[in-house]
Amino acid sequence: MAARSISPAGNRLLSVVKYVSLQSRCRAVHNGAQYFKVHDRSEKTFDKILIANRGEIACRVIKTCKKMGIQTVAIHSDIDSNAVHVKMADEAVCVGTAPTSKSYLNMDAIMNAIRSTGAQAVHPGYGFLSENKEFAKRLAAEGVAFIGPDTYAIQAMGDKIESKLIAKAAKVNTIPGYDGVVKTAEEAVKIAQDIGYPVMIKASAGGGGKGMRIAWNNEETREGFRFSSQEASSSFGDDRLLIEKYIDNPRHIEIQVLADKHGNALWLNERECSIQRRNQKVVEEAPSTFLDAVTRRAMGEQAVQLAKAVQYSSAGTVEFLVDSKRNFYFLEMNTRLQVEHPITECITGLDLVEQMIRVAKGYQLQHKQEDIPINGWAVESRVYAEDPYKSFGLPSIGRLSQYQEPLNLCNVRVDSGIQEGSDISIYYDPMISKLVTYGATRAEALARMEDALDNYVIRGVTHNIPLLREIITHPCFISGDISTNFLPEFYPEGFKGHKLEGNRRRELLASATALYITAQLRSQKVLGNLRVVSVPVECSQWELCVELGEGRYDATIAKSDNSFTVEVDGGEVEVCGQWNLASPLLPLTINGSERMLQCLSRDASGTIVLQYLGTLFKLRVLSTLAAELDSHMPEKVAEDTSSILRSPMPGTVVAVSVKAGDTVAEGQEICVIEAMKMQNSLTAVKQATVKTVHCKPGETVGEGDLLVELQ
Repeated sequence: MAARSISPAGNRLLSVVKYVSLQSRCRAVHNGAQYFKVHDRSEKTFDKILIANRGEIACRVIKTCKKMGIQTVAIHSDIDSNAVHVKMADEAVCVGTAPTSKSYLNMDAIMNAIRSTGAQAVHPGYGFLSENKEFAKRLAAEGVAFIGPDTYAIQAMGDKIESKLIAKAAKVNTIPGYDGVVKTAEEAVKIAQDIGYPVMIKASAGGGGKGMRIAWNNEETREGFRFSSQEASSSFGDDRLLIEKYIDNPRHIEIQVLADKHGNALWLNERECSIQRRNQKVVEEAPSTFLDAVTRRAMGEQAVQLAKAVQYSSAGTVEFLVDSKRNFYFLEMNTRLQVEHPITECITGLDLVEQMIRVAKGYQLQHKQEDIPINGWAVESRVYAEDPYKSFGLPSIGRLSQYQEPLNLCNVRVDSGIQEGSDISIYYDPMISKLVTYGATRAEALARMEDALDNYVIRGVTHNIPLLREIITHPCFISGDISTNFLPEFYPEGFKGHKLEGNRRRELLASATALYITAQLRSQKVLGNLRVVSVPVECSQWELCVELGEGRYDATIAKSDNSFTVEVDGGEVEVCGQWNLASPLLPLTINGSERMLQCLSRDASGTIVLQYLGTLFKLRVLSTLAAELDSHMPEKVAEDTSSILRSPMPGTVVAVSVKAGDTVAEGQEICVIEAMKMQNSLTAVKQATVKTVHCKPGETVGEGDLLVELQ
């Protein structure tokens, strides 16, 4: 497999065209930050860098390389041939088929790509080969620079058992636990009993929340051992596990470090990453509302002590758990660029990718510890193609039929690797983008995040914007009263979307009726007089009925120019707007307050789907006559889901634990589905007999596919 054959002059021209058209996908808008300073081209680094990754992080690295005048090479799988990172790069090489083991983890193919393109260095991004010591060794043997730490640091910090021992020796606070490798489920139970429940079972070579389980009793320890070892083997090729004390309701706070090859090391302040689901981060911010200056410095100094203990050189992150009394304990060190690095860039003004490239070339750090500022506040929301109503986010797949990032807003940064028409597949992480907002204060940053989420248009896949918006507007999040248990604590029955009450419900009902009348009047104007007219053209007011959930609401609406007065649900609402029915965004002024709604669909039956306050609401607007006639229509009987098991997400069947004729108890495992390297156990909701099994291990299933029938 060879790179595209393009002349150097042609490459330069294509590079300029691509970069100008796509650079906004990875830009920051923090005015005046050092991040925007023009790179000193007289400081020579590398002529060409290969990015051994995909998606938004590949785009992010390419952006800085362009700024530094460095040629870039993208690698891609066959299904990623039209991906954004491929279009942004100067050259691109296909390294295999869709499965990661055959493409982005295919070291032989990647090494061939390096040789064929003449790349002098490799930036691994995060995930994939970013913390693989064998890959770093192979690069060194070829004389190719690895933009990251050396193999000793990767190995030492990549193994959670070894890293904990090194941290202890470096006088870094550590969590009580068992320092050896746990080999069997029964050994895990004995160790857990000795430590005392609850315990955390985690993959020794793990990261990103994969291969991690919390156990509160012996049975959960056995089950956690099985799933964690399977996930660890699938994700990292290493099924070794360790067990340590689980600190209940902690904060997850990490310190960004930066070190060079000359013994210099800095800590670049902290990031608060406590909002998580399944041990994976959802919302992050910098700095933390919880740390005081004394604790911040202590954590920073210990992080630097650890970095120096392993002779670290590059950007890296030391993660800590912090209890309610600000006691902090070493969790792990990520020897790579972190997903949430943009918020550190916003408050410090440093381009971390540029710093990594400089360090890899052998330059000393440009800054001293006293030079590192905390300017303002930054918040990052991870926008995923996930259904937040299922376990706070099970993967969704599909094609982005419409996509519009909120880059028109001030101080908004979107790091993405997709565009309209891109596919979200089962093979890779379902992240759509990292949405970052910056402000002089936390309140300002959060207000901008709220606006950015409302202005973000995503169609074709289910996404988690409803959950993200609820998190950042929750009173406890706003006050900073959070922990890693935030989601299960405040949504014990799962996420249900925004709960409409009083004025908010009236706003939505009034907006739907105004949109309905606007659409009706427009249709009559365009189509002329219809034989059957549902809404008269000339009318001072209209009597309507609006359905929302189980409720029906009578509404009276009057129009004046672009303004509507709506009496509904016991109140009067004024709704004003330009009413561009072709735009996905619907900017309205409701009772004097500006709101951004999105209309996802309208149909002839009066059904309207609106995104309001982040959540999708399905409404139905009818004339009073139509509502009366509709009340006589039979209702569709809902499917009895207690006797069937459908897949809650797209994925691969890893195991089937039952066969036809088996008797299963309530809560008994029936099968295991793996999606995006996370394994999910599906269980019976009642005691029953298995009638038919419709799946087998190795099969790919879609969301809603029938797996097992019970009787």
